[in-house]
Amino acid sequence: MNQTRAQSAFLSVGIVLLTLFTAGCHLYLGLNGLRRPLNAYTVLFILDGLGYLTLLAALTLPIPRLSGYRPLLRRVLAGYTALTIVSWVAAVVIMHFGAIPLAYVTKTDELALILFLWLASRRASVRAEARAS
Repeated sequence: MNQTRAQSAFLSVGIVLLTLFTAGCHLYLGLNGLRRPLNAYTVLFILDGLGYLTLLAALTLPIPRLSGYRPLLRRVLAGYTALTIVSWVAAVVIMHFGAIPLAYVTKTDELALILFLWLASRRASVRAEARAS
């Protein structure tokens, strides 16, 4: 039982830290972009960072109305993260948008976040099945 709790805590803390890092990187790039004339990338980076923070808050804060939606919120956050990766690939490959080293670190972090969310979803469904039987 203690091992199960430790694994769940590890996944939860990992999801929080990975999401905060990703949100922080996007907000940094967006807010740093405000030093130049405002453009679409600046706005997208800021909105992306705020999106990560909003989904993280919905997933982790003890809001009774959202507790039944945790499995869905995990999937939405994973999908949002995957969309961010696909958008970055499109910007780099199709539009020849320059990739900075921080982008590769952030994409690695985002892949880890998707993995942690998948593992947490799997763990939650196994626990639900065990309770049902």
